[in-house]
Amino acid sequence: MAQVISTVDGLIAKINVNVGEQIEEGQELVILHSMKMEIPIFSEVDGVVSEITIPEGDKVSLGDVILVVS
Repeated sequence: MAQVISTVDGLIAKINVNVGEQIEEGQELVILHSMKMEIPIFSEVDGVVSEITIPEGDKVSLGDVILVVS
């Protein structure tokens, strides 16, 4: 199991995957907005998205878990 965490304080602008979706290492999963910048978060592992813990449009803090991959 791997956790995809927020790398900055900001807003979840777009979640590019759904629960149950197969993902690959290097795939863009989430786009965060912070200080007028778009910050992509990429998968570090292959796996299946098992949970989305914070929905699109919500605020996140550094270190918050956004997705869980199993």
